[in-house]
Amino acid sequence: MSLKLTILGCHSATPRVNAYPTSQFLEIKNQHFLIDCGEGTQVQLRKYGVKFSKIKRIFISHLHGDHFFGLVGLVATFRLLNRENELHIYGPKGLKEIITLQLKLSKSWTNYPLIFHELKSKESELIFEDEKVEVHTIPLNHRVYTNGFLFKEKLGERKLNMSEISKYKEIEICDYQNLKIGRDFTLQNGKVIENNQLTLDPPEPKSYAYCSDTSYLPEIIPIIEGATCLYHESTFLQERAELAETTKHSTAMQAGKIARLANVKQLIIGHYSSRYKNKEDFKNEAQLEFKNTSLAIEGETFSID
Repeated sequence: MSLKLTILGCHSATPRVNAYPTSQFLEIKNQHFLIDCGEGTQVQLRKYGVKFSKIKRIFISHLHGDHFFGLVGLVATFRLLNRENELHIYGPKGLKEIITLQLKLSKSWTNYPLIFHELKSKESELIFEDEKVEVHTIPLNHRVYTNGFLFKEKLGERKLNMSEISKYKEIEICDYQNLKIGRDFTLQNGKVIENNQLTLDPPEPKSYAYCSDTSYLPEIIPIIEGATCLYHESTFLQERAELAETTKHSTAMQAGKIARLANVKQLIIGHYSSRYKNKEDFKNEAQLEFKNTSLAIEGETFSID
């Protein structure tokens, strides 16, 4: 299955009638991750048909309101829906204090386990791993401590080459799993059939790099290099490059340059400033550096192959 990304919000600063702050829903290897949770995220989840029960892990990039003001509301709604499963939240140190204080003062403690994983390292680190997926931080440069997140599939099992396997009557169904995990097969006469004769390489693992608010930062290139898809903020156009530098944001052209230098396969840009009326200007500018660029638009779903 391809990575599937649903854009819930993609604008900067304050929410507006048709412009929601940042939030995304990522499906990868049957894992479901919510990335950032700006105001109105739970309304957008309902609007675009995302089941609340699928969300087991939430990743918050930084403590500016347009990236997490929707979180306490979502946590409280889970309680009203009688959630029982654990909810894991990954975000900057201080996030736990903010959310638990709100829950305490409103007497809205959850009736399900709420587990915070607070981040403070300025180096990239592995923060989640299971048998299929890894998540690493991408340290960014913004006005407060900020991380992006790199979601990576692990290499899957090898594929059976049935046309070759059928040549050996000794290979039975019960042997297939050993072949999938890379073992050779030994015939009764002692001859060893090498695994690569009986199997095919698994699909290349896919990866999604999410780069939230940040100034232009070439230092992230080794972390995201070769990513299947990169989301990179592009708050401003190049004509406002000075303002981007002052506020520690990026321009569309800079996002395109990062994508090109990192040799990613696809770029999605977002986090648009409200001063701009035509989003196509962002795409046109980014494409001067990187052709395979798409605009983040609320409700848009990307199947990332």
